[in-house]
Amino acid sequence: MSSPPVASAGWSRWLVPPAALSVHLSIGQAYAWSVFKPPLESALHLDGTQSALPFQLAIVMLGLSAAFGGTLVERNGPRWAMTVALVCFSSGFLISALGARTEQYWLIVLGYGFVGGIGLGIGYISPVSTLMKWFPDRPGMATGIAIMGFGGGALIASPWSAQMLESFGTGPNGIALAFLVHGLSYAVFMTLGVLLIRVPRAPERTTAGDAVAAAPTGVRVSARSAVRTPQFWCLWVVLCTNVTAGIGILEKAAPMITDFFADSSTPVSVSAAAGFVALLSAANMAGRIGWSSTSDLIGRKNIYRVYLGVGALMYLLIALFGDTAKPLFVLCALVILSFYGGGFATIPAYLKDLFGTYEVGAIHGRLLTAWSTAGVLGPLIVNWIADRQEEAGKDGPALYGLSFAIMIGLLVVGFAANELVRPVHARHHVPDPKEAPDVQREQPA
Repeated sequence: MSSPPVASAGWSRWLVPPAALSVHLSIGQAYAWSVFKPPLESALHLDGTQSALPFQLAIVMLGLSAAFGGTLVERNGPRWAMTVALVCFSSGFLISALGARTEQYWLIVLGYGFVGGIGLGIGYISPVSTLMKWFPDRPGMATGIAIMGFGGGALIASPWSAQMLESFGTGPNGIALAFLVHGLSYAVFMTLGVLLIRVPRAPERTTAGDAVAAAPTGVRVSARSAVRTPQFWCLWVVLCTNVTAGIGILEKAAPMITDFFADSSTPVSVSAAAGFVALLSAANMAGRIGWSSTSDLIGRKNIYRVYLGVGALMYLLIALFGDTAKPLFVLCALVILSFYGGGFATIPAYLKDLFGTYEVGAIHGRLLTAWSTAGVLGPLIVNWIADRQEEAGKDGPALYGLSFAIMIGLLVVGFAANELVRPVHARHHVPDPKEAPDVQREQPA
């Protein structure tokens, strides 16, 4: 696939976020995998660990493909990246459909987990640098719009998938047909993004009414140099701790709120716990656009001070008073999850501030290894400690006290790492091509 066409003089930059959304809303289906777990367990005689394997592998491949494919995305452009994401994500469903139809579970793991996971990673980072080049004045808002789609994809995919399984059946043939429809539908939807994406002219030009002055070139740092800077690793710690804290609530939300109020006069019902999970998803989505847009006004370092500092305070309130009032528990959890989503959406703009847009997509891809780490660390902390406390005869809020204390400590570490972030030293900068001849003339003969 050739590089995307440069936008014509009449092209509006506001067409670029919908192009990004078409990809992110599609790959956001990953968060709705749980809809397929019960039918797969029944139809293919799997246990819970086995049925989770495709999703787990997909998240691992998301981090790996984003880290190792980021440079290719920067080199070949967003249209190439979106095409690769389309082919991998959609074909992953088609391979899974074959696996379900033939009752070969390894094909579902290969298709959805490995092949589809590559599509997740490449698709996640595909529009990042392009959006920030189009919106140099509001990079947080621009990336927040797209990354909000990843958080919201499950809100579409969950009821849609459930309806298909109800219509087609939950046997191998019904599951296969649902996978097939997913693969074909997402291919069509993601094609809209492939066709719509444009890169800005240099200097940037926008339509009348999009009053954005041509931005200066500014800092230019390559991905290879970025990973050698302390700033990159400070942000790695910041993202990892913020995501770990969010997953600490998200991954065990339903049983957690049930445990907290099990001995109260009004215990939480199964349906109420499910509603709580839906509220957390909404907070996750809202935080991605709301907090990232706020970062354009108050600055990236300040917004992460809020995520990490106020997040630690929310965990402390839950630990001390969470079992005394449901509204307090729910409010604190919603704030933490909004920070979780906001952290994902704000980090590309933070990277742009420090390293420029030169290879920000590749740098972002490498930083997403922090997500992979947090995806293991968060559930491990909460579940392992809860299991040990239960074995010791404890129940209710006592199951989570120690894990909440650990989360507070991690957020304090992240807060400190954020405070250590400074502008990148000039020795890491790539010279501006326009300055190269002048630099060369200044060299001694």
